Amino acid sequence: MSMIEKSFEIACEIYQSYGIDPVKAMEKLENIPISLHAWQGDDVVGFENFETAHTGGCQVTGNYPGRARTADELRADLDQVMALLPGTKRVCLQAHQVDKMIPGVDRDGFTIEHFSSWLDWAKAKKIAMDIAPCYYSHPKLDNGLSLSHPDAEIRKFWIDHGRAVRRIAARFGQELGSASVCNFWMPDGFKDIPADRYTPRKRMAESLNTIFSEKLDEKYILDCVESKLFGIGVESCTVGSHDFFLMYAARNNKMICLDSGHFHPTESIGDKLSAIIAQQGRILLHVSRGVRWDSDHVILLNDELLSIAREAAVYGYLDKIFFCLDYFDGSINRIAAMTIGARNLQKALLIALLEPTELLKKAESEFDFTSRMALQEKIKTLPWASVWSYFCEKSGLPGDFEMMQQISSYESKVLSLRK
Repeated sequence: MSMIEKSFEIACEIYQSYGIDPVKAMEKLENIPISLHAWQGDDVVGFENFETAHTGGCQVTGNYPGRARTADELRADLDQVMALLPGTKRVCLQAHQVDKMIPGVDRDGFTIEHFSSWLDWAKAKKIAMDIAPCYYSHPKLDNGLSLSHPDAEIRKFWIDHGRAVRRIAARFGQELGSASVCNFWMPDGFKDIPADRYTPRKRMAESLNTIFSEKLDEKYILDCVESKLFGIGVESCTVGSHDFFLMYAARNNKMICLDSGHFHPTESIGDKLSAIIAQQGRILLHVSRGVRWDSDHVILLNDELLSIAREAAVYGYLDKIFFCLDYFDGSINRIAAMTIGARNLQKALLIALLEPTELLKKAESEFDFTSRMALQEKIKTLPWASVWSYFCEKSGLPGDFEMMQQISSYESKVLSLRK
């Protein structure tokens, strides 16, 4: 028996004294899908033919060697990431991560043909795919505006792009046997104080109504809308604010996306989950880490992540929450960044699944807040790490630091050769 197995047996005895079965917790964790954000691998550059600087609030810092330059390279990198992750995986694309561009066809004319190799790859891997329209880094993001632009022709371009990507998402869902989450985030806004906040928001709502007017089967596609506090260059007014999109989602039966880097640093995303699900239902979580103005650092096993995972897991509505990573760091090995972040989310979910929730609820229902506090503090010292190590070993995977040997080998053989 290995040291990891011995440690797991002891952990099981401790958890069972609190009425928790770690084996059942691992089984639940195994089946929670995590959608890997492909854009960590290419620095949100995409694979279109034209050269456009990052615009619309997406900025990646760092120039670590090995950025994926083609869809084939990105798929190879994702293969490496998935080989290091336990549990159920999906992959999410931004719409400019095309397999190929067709001459004379811009984003408003994208079809499944632009993503045919992604579809073939996903079928071979037996994974599902999600996709998001790409409303940034394009000449038609004019003065920071897309769906809210005053020019009807520019709005039409972006409306048609949204409609095109929804059809691609539905095809993904149909072909892969799992509904594809299609998430809409627009960077529209103003750097300085606008004279009129109402009209751009009215135009955006009308544009979205046109995009969603095409009825597509929820068996194949789940529409979602995402807010942001502010973006680079739109610090004074974000058209698609939290209030705007929360209302839009509720009124139009769309999922709301909560990005943990898109709010004020003192706001708790965990607190929002039960408030929304109690009244609206499903949520897409973009799991990220905000640091001051930057919303997209690699997620760490910190208090905010633990809070999100705890609120997601303990009420029995994990089937109503969709988890997708959303960060991009070009200053470190990109495969390690994606893998470390994904493992941290899985660890946070495991800690939540190992919580003696019924004991906590009992103390709370009896207004025994002292015992509740004592137990909440005790939970922090329970041996969840032994369960996690066993979960990885059982899946045939190296530990959190040991995996760096495989990542470093891939870097020396593949990533370092990309110029």
